[in-house]
Amino acid sequence: MNQLLQVGKTALLTMSLLSSSICMADTQVNIVGLFSNKAVLMINGGKPKTLSVGQTSDGVKLISADSQAATLQIEGSTKRLGMGQAASVAGKSSGGSASAVLYADSQGHFVSDCQINGASLKFILDTGATTVAMNSGDAKFANIDYKRGEPVQVSTANGVVTAYRVTIATLKIGRITLSQVDASVLEGGSPSVVLLGMSALNRLDMKREDIALTLTKKY
Repeated sequence: MNQLLQVGKTALLTMSLLSSSICMADTQVNIVGLFSNKAVLMINGGKPKTLSVGQTSDGVKLISADSQAATLQIEGSTKRLGMGQAASVAGKSSGGSASAVLYADSQGHFVSDCQINGASLKFILDTGATTVAMNSGDAKFANIDYKRGEPVQVSTANGVVTAYRVTIATLKIGRITLSQVDASVLEGGSPSVVLLGMSALNRLDMKREDIALTLTKKY
């Protein structure tokens, strides 16, 4: 069947993956090191991570830091913590539904982490993409046998190319889990990150406040 899908222009852009992440429920942060414009954090009991001002990891953004304290943005809340101090912030939700918070990077893109069939991958939110779209390497990493999928014609910034229509068993973004999500797999290394297209976004409510975008599962 010769069907034409749309993949957003971001598929072929070189994108900075800075300053975007997902805020998860009950995020806990411990300060274990402080420097000028840098801080060493333990997030949710994980290994220490060094962040520079403006960087984000696991939903925690470093706003400022010196040898005395660090100012952090956690789940949309601002916290100032000194050496050895900790903070725990509960994740936001709407009506009990699972939700996640994304932060825009310096280019205005929402780039963060997801899990596809249990495999951790980077994604960019792309309302111009008809489906979730990924390259063949990411599909193999997520244990997707894409060659079994239906061949389709996909419109990209470089023209029309062949892709394969597949179904993602599980797609997780923070506390949100979507099942049986339509996706397209393109041969080669483009798009460089997973495009979170409308086959997933249609199942989410999106609410933006400044640089924060809250996704809430509808069904």
